[in-house]
Amino acid sequence: MKSIKFIIILSVLFSFGACNYLDIMPDEVATEEDAFENSKAAERYLYSCYSYIPKLNSGVESLDFMTADEVITAFDHETFANFPKGNYTASNPVISYWDKLYLGIRQCYLLLENIDGVPRMTAENLKSYKAEAKFLIAYYHHLLMKCYGPTTLMERNYAITSSASEWPERATYDRCVEWVDSMYLEAAKDLPPLRYSTAYGRATSVAAKALRSRLRLYAASPLFNGDQRGFYANLKNSKGENLISQTYDGKKWEAAAKAAKEAIDWAEGEGYILYEDASSTSVYQKPTDHTERSLRLNFINAQNSNEVLWADTRMEGYYDLQNKSTPWYTQAEASFNGICPTLRMVEYFYTENGLPIDQDKNYDYNNRYGYKEYHITNKVDGVTMNLNVSREPRFYSWISFHNGYYEIARAEGGQMITQYRSQDNCGIQGRPNNYSPGGYLNKKGVSPAYSNTSLAIPTGYPWPVIRLAELYLNYAEALIEQPNPDLATARIYIDKVRNRAGLDKIEVSWAADKINSNGWNYNTVDGMREIVRRERTIELYLENQRFWDLRRWGIADQFLNESPKGLNVSESTDAGFFQVKTLSFARNFEIPAHFLMPIPSTEIDKVEGVIVQNPGY
Repeated sequence: MKSIKFIIILSVLFSFGACNYLDIMPDEVATEEDAFENSKAAERYLYSCYSYIPKLNSGVESLDFMTADEVITAFDHETFANFPKGNYTASNPVISYWDKLYLGIRQCYLLLENIDGVPRMTAENLKSYKAEAKFLIAYYHHLLMKCYGPTTLMERNYAITSSASEWPERATYDRCVEWVDSMYLEAAKDLPPLRYSTAYGRATSVAAKALRSRLRLYAASPLFNGDQRGFYANLKNSKGENLISQTYDGKKWEAAAKAAKEAIDWAEGEGYILYEDASSTSVYQKPTDHTERSLRLNFINAQNSNEVLWADTRMEGYYDLQNKSTPWYTQAEASFNGICPTLRMVEYFYTENGLPIDQDKNYDYNNRYGYKEYHITNKVDGVTMNLNVSREPRFYSWISFHNGYYEIARAEGGQMITQYRSQDNCGIQGRPNNYSPGGYLNKKGVSPAYSNTSLAIPTGYPWPVIRLAELYLNYAEALIEQPNPDLATARIYIDKVRNRAGLDKIEVSWAADKINSNGWNYNTVDGMREIVRRERTIELYLENQRFWDLRRWGIADQFLNESPKGLNVSESTDAGFFQVKTLSFARNFEIPAHFLMPIPSTEIDKVEGVIVQNPGY
C-alpha cells in the first residue's frame, strides 16, 4: 500500500476556534486505508488538501505581497524583499510554488481515487468533496500559470516513482487556460454557492466562477495574448510549438468579458454586493464617516461581508500585516511601524473630485509638495504636505500621513495623530528598523479595533482572495479591450466601485471643464484603459494584484526598475522632513526574465530534458 505524507498547516484553516479541522500531526504518515477508513478521516484528508494554498498575506510564503511598487518597508532583510530587488534565480527561487502546488494536486487526485470507497459517506458530502478536490486542482494549476506561464498539466495522478520519460512536458498556455477553465466549471456544478459558519473559506461555485474570470482576463492580456513584447518566440515544446502564442486574438478579451459577466451574475444572484458598513460604533469607534468606514472595514469584516467571494481564513502571525503597519508603541515593541506606501502610490489616489492629481483643474498639482497648517475634522490636525489634503476617501481610509489620523483602539478616542519626523511618535528615533522609511504608514487591512500594547497575534480576519469589486473591474477591462469595445458598459461597472468609494461617475469627474489638457478622454479606448488600470491600482492596493497586473500588461519594467521615493524621515524639522527624496532601496527588474518566475532548477533536473526553463534564467 502506498503511503501518503500529510503536509498540514499548524493553524486552523477554516475557522477561528469554532472547530479544529486540522488535528493531524504535521509529521504523521498514514496509509490510504487510514486516510479513507471512515467519513471523519476522509473529511480531515479533504481539509489537508487546502493546506498547499500559499498564505497570501505572509512575507515568507507569498511572492506577490508587498513586492510591487505600492509599499516600502523597514524589513528589507526579510524573505519577500528579495522580489523587488530581483534577487531570485532558478537555483535560488527564494519562494517557489512549483513543487508545493504539484504535491497539492497529487493529494487532490488521491482523494478522487479513494473517496468512493469510504464507508457511510453521505451523497451530499461525496459530491461536495469531489467538487472541492477538482476546484483545488484547477486553482493550483491556475497559480502555477500566474507564476510560470505555460505549465505542466496534471490531467491525472502520476506515481512518485514515474520515470522522466513518463512525465508530461509543459503544455501551451492556451491549452492550460482551456483545461483549467473546464475544471473550474466542472467543480462549480457540484459546489454550493455559499458557505456558512465553520465551513467558511471552503470552495464554492461563486469562488470557482470568480477565479475563472481572473483566469480569462490574464489569458487575454498582452503578455500572454500574442506575446506583444516578443519575449517568448523561442519558448517551445518538443514538438516545436510556441508555448505562448505569437498571434494576437481579440476573441480572448470577449471570452474574458463573458466569464466576468457570468461570475458577476452568479454572485449577485446569490446576494453578493459591494460592502457598506452597518456595524455598531461600539465595536469600531473610528472612522465615523460612512464611506471611509465601509472602505476600512471591507477587509476587517470579510466574514460578515457580502463582497468577499472567497477568503483565506488562516490567522495572522506576530510578524504579518497588522503588527507591521501600526504606529510605534513606545512602552513595548508591540507594533513595528514599518509598512510605508511609496510616494508613487500616495500620488495614485484620486483627488476628492475623483480625478488623478495631475488632471484635476481644481487641484494645485505643481505645489503638491509644499506644506502648511491644516485643521480638517478626522483628517488632519497640524502642518502637513499639500499632497495629503483634498484627496479621495480611499486615501484617508488606507493611508496614514504626517499629522493625519490613524484609527486604532489603543489610542484615546479610537484614533491618534501620526507624526513621522525623526523624533516624533512614529519617527525613526535612531532605530535600525521598525520605522516608516518614507513618512507614511499603511492602514489597509488593519483593524480599527487593534489594541495590542504588547507583542501578540492581532485579532484575525479572513484575507480576501477575490472580491466582487475585482469582478467589476475585470469585466470593465475586458469590455474596453475587446474588438468591439463597449465603453459605456465598462463605465457603469467602474462607476459601481467609484460610487462605493464616494466618488462621482467617470463622466462627471472627467467633464471637459474639470480636467487639464492632459486629462484622459473617457470616450476613447486609450483613455478608458488608463482609467480602469488606475482604478485597479487604487481599489486593489495591497491585495496581491499589482505584482501580476504590471506583468500581464507587459509594463512591469517601466515601474519596478525605479528606486522608490518618500519624505526625509531622518530630519526633525518640517523644512527638512517635507523634502522628497529617492530612497536607498534597491530595485531591479530584468527583461525578459522577471515577467515570469523561474522554474526551480532542482525540479527541472528531476525530469531532465522534459521541462524547458523560462527565458532569462
